Amino acid sequence: MTQWWHWAGFNLLVLVLLAFDLGVLHRNHHKVSIKESLWLSFGYFVLALCFSGVIFHFEGRQAGYEFLTGYLIEKSLSIDNIFVFVLIFAHFQVPAKAQHTVLFWGILGALVMRMSLILAGSAILNAFHWVIYIFGGFLIVTGIKMLMTINDEPDLSGNRVTKFMRRHFRVTADYVGERFMLRQAGKLFITPLLIVLVLVEVSDVVFALDSIPAIFAITKDPFLVYTSNVFAILGLRALFFALAGIIHRFHYLKYGLSIVLVVVGLKMVVNGYFGPVIPTEAALLLTLLIIGGSVMLSLARTRGLPPEAAAEEAFTGWVPLSPAKEKPPKDQKPGEK
Repeated sequence: MTQWWHWAGFNLLVLVLLAFDLGVLHRNHHKVSIKESLWLSFGYFVLALCFSGVIFHFEGRQAGYEFLTGYLIEKSLSIDNIFVFVLIFAHFQVPAKAQHTVLFWGILGALVMRMSLILAGSAILNAFHWVIYIFGGFLIVTGIKMLMTINDEPDLSGNRVTKFMRRHFRVTADYVGERFMLRQAGKLFITPLLIVLVLVEVSDVVFALDSIPAIFAITKDPFLVYTSNVFAILGLRALFFALAGIIHRFHYLKYGLSIVLVVVGLKMVVNGYFGPVIPTEAALLLTLLIIGGSVMLSLARTRGLPPEAAAEEAFTGWVPLSPAKEKPPKDQKPGEK
């Protein structure tokens, strides 16, 4: 049974990792290379596997599989965040060094916010069993919605968050290093970097409403839900810099992530009604097959395409609170209105 010192010890570990990341690995805020990002991402993956070994040893086989499955699902769904981050950074032309700052503070905020959502979700599920059907139905609907918007191009200039902040705050014309706000002529201004950070945080909140119920479909233990979430988020920044340049090669991964949400939602509903008839091991295997298959299919499909043609697919998808751009009629020529 989880004790208070389990939570305290794990959160202390998280703080140490964040301090090491910010104070040692990225002390000079240099541009993060793909090689460095791959090694760092691999390091966080190994840490998660080591932690799963601790869970297997002290909590048993079932808890170990629940952590691994939750981690894999959250890690897979976090790639959808990367698609969104690529779109946001490209639209706002965020300098490479400033991207690290945005992701660091964005992930720090995500850790606090997700812990609150997980504790609230756990309390609600323990008090009202029928909520499990709402969570499961929400995952199914969200997965279908993602499938329907995969090829849409979002209009970030019409994003509600962007429009609100530009309407209510003074915004500098350009970036000012890695600063989020400053004073000019005695007046407080925010920089476009703060708008980007708020967009990243809002996007994570929306995606958390998908990913957290998805892990509750695997385990009701809030500690396992939280730790699997945190390990996936800690490696998110490194994974972004490793995949940002080749994200266009994972087009079918969007389909795989959508299908995983639907499958997990169905598992949640079925097990909620009939009992644990779908084992955690089956969910783990199916998730591996869906994600692995979509990655392999994506790589095979884009292998023969020129980089320019494949890169076009990186700028489609769904960004929270952003309308889709209207597509011109098929018979309309370029440049015509």
